Amino acid sequence: MRELFLTEERAYVRWIDLPGEEPVRVFVHGLGCTAASDFAHIATHPALRGGRALLVDLLGHGLSDRPADFDYRMESQAAVVAAVLDHLGVAGVDLVGHSMGGAVAIHLAAARPDLVARLVVAEPNLYAGGGAFSSPVAAQSEEAFVERGFSRMLALAGRADYAARLRLADPLAVHRSAVALVEGSTPATGDLLAGITAPRAFLVGEESLPDAAAEKAAAFGVPVTEVPGAGHNLMLDNPDGFAGALARCLAEAPVESADQTDQTDQTDQPDQPGRPDRADRAGPVSGHPRA
Repeated sequence: MRELFLTEERAYVRWIDLPGEEPVRVFVHGLGCTAASDFAHIATHPALRGGRALLVDLLGHGLSDRPADFDYRMESQAAVVAAVLDHLGVAGVDLVGHSMGGAVAIHLAAARPDLVARLVVAEPNLYAGGGAFSSPVAAQSEEAFVERGFSRMLALAGRADYAARLRLADPLAVHRSAVALVEGSTPATGDLLAGITAPRAFLVGEESLPDAAAEKAAAFGVPVTEVPGAGHNLMLDNPDGFAGALARCLAEAPVESADQTDQTDQTDQPDQPGRPDRADRAGPVSGHPRA
């Protein structure tokens, strides 16, 4: 575990640095999760062997500090990850983000294109409104959630592995992050994704379909790939399928939007053609909905 003291935030951000050659891959976890639990097995998967991997715990999560005066917005977390990359002197990374971490990754790629060579997001939050996890959290007051809601959420968590990850998160950080997801950003995260010129890819779990965010990404010309046998927690539900799909996304040359073939057939957006590519199949395991 490595760490960097952030002067403005008066807090340490911590990450795991797995050695390897180029490319450098940076993994950003979702709301209430940790980088190691979500991505250590992916970063070391044979499909992705050889590359250096940075597994970053966002502030308020995992082993990173929990500053009480931090706003925990996606833009702010993106700046923290950028500070880590600047500190390490690395640029042109392959950036991978899941759920809330996908939104953080999009903000990072948009704000610091010098740092990102390729962007892969897995079921990210693109627009205001939140999801099945963040919306009920944001509906509570910060005080009520910290005092009662967080412990109730732990007790009622539908997945034991998610409860284990959530126990390492700061209740204040979870609430402020959820509020930020519900409120959205200006410009919206989805609009930022549309404007990113680096090669982009979007991964979606088979059991998450239909998925409005995947449809929107496809309309932006972002290749969309379906990971079979997976819900929202793609990298835990089907690690082999996720790692294989991620490896292919990172290996493929950019494709112009007019030539896209990896599109989904979901229902919330009316103009979505086609169906995404399927990764290698594994047995289906249900996941929880987007944050």
